[in-house]
Amino acid sequence: MPEAVAQLRGISRIYRKPGTDVEVAALRPLDLDLIKGEYTAIMGSSGSGKSTLMNLLGCLDRPTTGSYMLGDRDVAQLDDDTLSTIRSERIGFVFQNFNLIQQLTVLENLEVPMFYGGHPPHVRHERAKALAARVGLAERLDHRPTQLSGGQQQRVCIARSLINNPLILLGDEPTGALDSKTGEQILGIFEELVANGTTVILVTHDPKVGERCQRVIRLQDGAVVSDVRQHREFPKPAAAI
Repeated sequence: MPEAVAQLRGISRIYRKPGTDVEVAALRPLDLDLIKGEYTAIMGSSGSGKSTLMNLLGCLDRPTTGSYMLGDRDVAQLDDDTLSTIRSERIGFVFQNFNLIQQLTVLENLEVPMFYGGHPPHVRHERAKALAARVGLAERLDHRPTQLSGGQQQRVCIARSLINNPLILLGDEPTGALDSKTGEQILGIFEELVANGTTVILVTHDPKVGERCQRVIRLQDGAVVSDVRQHREFPKPAAAI
């Protein structure tokens, strides 16, 4: 049986409109298993609940009800400090707008998550250099984000997301700010990661992204309306990312 890296049971998220007693169900109770090494797209129109689900998966928010097992730990109701540690250790994020620190070089941006994890400098340097090389940025370590193209900045984000060997990699519209050719290159990197066993989950409205994934979960009005697996095989690269 495939190994679930994340298990959601009865997860929901309800918001109360400010100054009223009116409640809005952004995400209705759902059960979901995310499989280790699978390439999953979470899709839906604006207001479907996909961003809410991503925030819960990324431990950026807490569910109103239900349990969320990330690896061997229920993270649904942990305090802020513990959730911050969980995010650092178990989750990698790739954002549409990159979220790089403009004053830092590529190498320094890559090292930030490990710095907060207390890793010694030589360990941070070697890990960051290795990941930069794997995404084709070995010659850009001393550059700052403003000296990079959009595609190069997104490669930095992908490398940064992998720096602590996360259980899952979450991408929020990771190709949304890129031209089509560069977007294809970024999706190719995700496919290499999946071929090497990384669990990649992309939140997207782009059907072309969904077509390349192994599983497509569609949400509408806060509920899962379809969950389809499609056969996709990705050749394993010569060197692991």
